[in-house]
Amino acid sequence: MSDNWNLQDDISVDDPEIYELIKKEKDRQRRGLEMIASENFASKSVLQALGSCLNNKYSEGQPGQRYYGGNHIIDQVERLCQARALAAYGLKPDEWGVNVQPLSGSPANFAVYTALVEPHGRIMGLHLPDGGHLSHGFMTNQKRVSATSVYFESFPYKIDPKTGLINYDELEANAKMFLPKVIIAGISCYSRDLDYKRFRQIADEVGAYLLADMAHVSGLVAAGVAPNPFEYCDVVSTTTHKTLRGPRSGMIFFRKGVRRVAKDGTKVMYDLEKKINEAVFPGLQGGPHNHQIAAVAVALKQAATPEFKAYQQQVKSNAQTMCKFLLEKGYTVVSGGTDNHLVLVDLRNKGLDGPRGEYILEEIGIAVNKNTCPGDKSALKPSGLRLGTPPLTSRNLKDDDFVKVMEFFDDAIHLAQEANKDCGPLLKDYKAKLHSPEFKDRVVSLKERVENFAIAFPLPGFEDW
Repeated sequence: MSDNWNLQDDISVDDPEIYELIKKEKDRQRRGLEMIASENFASKSVLQALGSCLNNKYSEGQPGQRYYGGNHIIDQVERLCQARALAAYGLKPDEWGVNVQPLSGSPANFAVYTALVEPHGRIMGLHLPDGGHLSHGFMTNQKRVSATSVYFESFPYKIDPKTGLINYDELEANAKMFLPKVIIAGISCYSRDLDYKRFRQIADEVGAYLLADMAHVSGLVAAGVAPNPFEYCDVVSTTTHKTLRGPRSGMIFFRKGVRRVAKDGTKVMYDLEKKINEAVFPGLQGGPHNHQIAAVAVALKQAATPEFKAYQQQVKSNAQTMCKFLLEKGYTVVSGGTDNHLVLVDLRNKGLDGPRGEYILEEIGIAVNKNTCPGDKSALKPSGLRLGTPPLTSRNLKDDDFVKVMEFFDDAIHLAQEANKDCGPLLKDYKAKLHSPEFKDRVVSLKERVENFAIAFPLPGFEDW
């Protein structure tokens, strides 16, 4: 038996199967067009940190208060990440703190609820079918879908089905009746800016904490091209891999100092830091992923550059170009436009649904996701598609390039409309039709056009795989 437990230390030799699958996925990303709004391409330097020796170290606890030895360098990494997180959003250390240990966005949100809301306490978030996120408390009349709704009582606020905009008046009226402990200002598929000032007013009326989940727009906020939730919120959570272009991780920002002044003049102080830190560890997690934290630090340093701001401006411009194209072609865009990085397209006026649209686009090399639209009854058979611009903007696509992308999109939808005629309600019949001799060559031809277009643009990350 060999004493060399390190094997070859080369994945191509140690595990050629996984190596080949990674290469295939890299090739798929290179030849395709990624338009999923919650995805992005991390830089090579972010991936280098993510694949570093920091993966090897356990570091339960806070910097300077670890439960294991050998963490003096890890402490420096985490403190640097914290400092960069505050700097990226223009926050003063005496007014804000940050925990960079959450493993992703949903764990970050659950840690906030664990810290601030007693078991079966009340929260309000945007309804999932209206553009909210599972972690904001989604449930149906048959099932508590999200763990958030299992352990806490949730009451959603909704959008106006006519305008596609959040109905703040209804939110205010329901909050006064429901009296939530936390109101969540956050989105998963809502293309308009949030009115954090109005959220603050409503939260103050009912004595609730205001949590902003800025996961989707964190990069836009850092670049100053989206409304700033820190101006009005008590707590701000985020992922780090969407518009921020970092690794898949999470952060929780929390206020310090005076929360309010009582009638007798007494200052009521925030006490969030200890509660949130202890909710993350030991409440919900064990050792933090130090390689993730280092990669987040790299992404935050990149977010402080002029190039990053220009990138975010292009993300928004590309989204507006995409939206303009769709409207001119007769597509229904929920809310009638976009203020951020995404567009929600309702396909009902095209005689299609989200699963059919998603399938034809994937067949030609365009990755999107099906999504609920106002009035939908099922998340499994929604009416819409969510389209986002961050990934392709990371590949240096500009407005004119997005016009070409949307021409591919439009051609695919027309093909889907033809194939869907006389297919009936079953998705399998529609798929079979697209693979029939009548349509197969046209699908392949469109896929080739997409690939020839896509490979002309660079893909961030490691060059070889």
